[in-house]
Amino acid sequence: MSRFVHPAGDRHAEILPEDRPPQAPADLNTLDPTIWPRTSSRADGSITIGGVDVRDLAEQYGTPLYVVDEEDFRSRCREYRSAFEGGEVHYAGKAFLCREAARWVMQEGLGLDVCSAGELAVALSVGFPPERITMHGNNKSPAELERAVQAGVGHVVVDSFEEIARLGFLAERHGVRPKVLIRVTVGVEAHTHEFIATAHDDQKFGLSLSSGAAAEAARRILALPQLELVGLHSHIGSQITDTAGFEVAATRLAKLMVQIQQEHGVVLPELDLGGGYGVAYVEGDETLDVKEIADSLREIVTRVAQAAHLPVPRLTVEPGRSIAAIAGVTLYEVGTIKDVEGLRTYVSVDGGMSDNVRTALYGADYTARLASRASDAAPMLSRLVGKHCESGDMVVRDLWLPQDLAPGDLIAVAGTGAYCRSLASNYNYLPKPAVVAVAGGASRVIVQRETEDDLLRGQL
Repeated sequence: MSRFVHPAGDRHAEILPEDRPPQAPADLNTLDPTIWPRTSSRADGSITIGGVDVRDLAEQYGTPLYVVDEEDFRSRCREYRSAFEGGEVHYAGKAFLCREAARWVMQEGLGLDVCSAGELAVALSVGFPPERITMHGNNKSPAELERAVQAGVGHVVVDSFEEIARLGFLAERHGVRPKVLIRVTVGVEAHTHEFIATAHDDQKFGLSLSSGAAAEAARRILALPQLELVGLHSHIGSQITDTAGFEVAATRLAKLMVQIQQEHGVVLPELDLGGGYGVAYVEGDETLDVKEIADSLREIVTRVAQAAHLPVPRLTVEPGRSIAAIAGVTLYEVGTIKDVEGLRTYVSVDGGMSDNVRTALYGADYTARLASRASDAAPMLSRLVGKHCESGDMVVRDLWLPQDLAPGDLIAVAGTGAYCRSLASNYNYLPKPAVVAVAGGASRVIVQRETEDDLLRGQL
């Protein structure tokens, strides 16, 4: 039986996932514009991004390789800035951050969210205006808080009672009065994976609304004259494709704002509803239009505030994935092709879970294509796997690739601009790939490929 035929066998139901693999696309060469970077196309069969042939990228920079479409990234920043005019848009740096990405965000007029001293250092190193930076994190160390205070970041999102005390002490020491938001867990269960749902009570982020912890946090902050409480923050999860959850969150936050006004006589001027807007990773995935998001959230906040007899607060949002994800593609070289008779074909590439752990971590789906040439061959059910010593080392669990796939071919995996480089590791001592930006027919390295010397540095 050949590797191109996959009838059900004795072990078929035991090994294949419960849901069926996706249907083979009518054309294995197409590039869905909702999934691939805006400047991507095929030229002479090969995929080009930003006017650059992926074969040239692989030859010049090697593989695995993260490729970022600069114009795609920047254009999405501009769309958010325009759609949310009158409010604030802060790019969530955890999705993907390096010095050049921070420059793009700064130049396009967005703010920046950071959640560690390291991310803050990246931003400050390129002259990012500190007043446009918000500091996040559920366990900010005293040193991180001091760095934020000294830098003069625009907002600190407090996440615990201990942090309020630490921040008050540091503010008094340095003679500053930082603006503070309270991260509130509003009890909204986002319909997403357990690991990326962040607003239910039973998790590490924020201060519970239902238990009264958020109201108590407001009391403690307002009792410290060295801190300025300016608003509330909520983040209900990731890969969200409708705004219903945001309406529930905004309604519950408005009730807390009313309570704070009645108890303390303080009207909070800011409301941060976080991010988490979904993007399309595979055909048929739902996604949200930026203008529709903005119009809907503005309407929700206005209606909720008016119903609570509050002034309409300034709205802030924190997109990360929806700016970076589709701008990024990962290039791999095919190494071995192994048929598991009656089941599928395993296609091994020269990277894997060290450069993209999302599939192993929470079952992420991706779209991949043969990138170095077009093919009219029939499709074969495949699993794109990495080279690490783990059975769970999968890049794409189920996909269709052409039957004439061969070692040395290039595979491009779409939608890897967010949370792939950020979560990359050196598992099995693989160096992290380079990141290359493409635009206008030219390419340049924005993060260098690690070397063996980098891996050994610091070891005695």
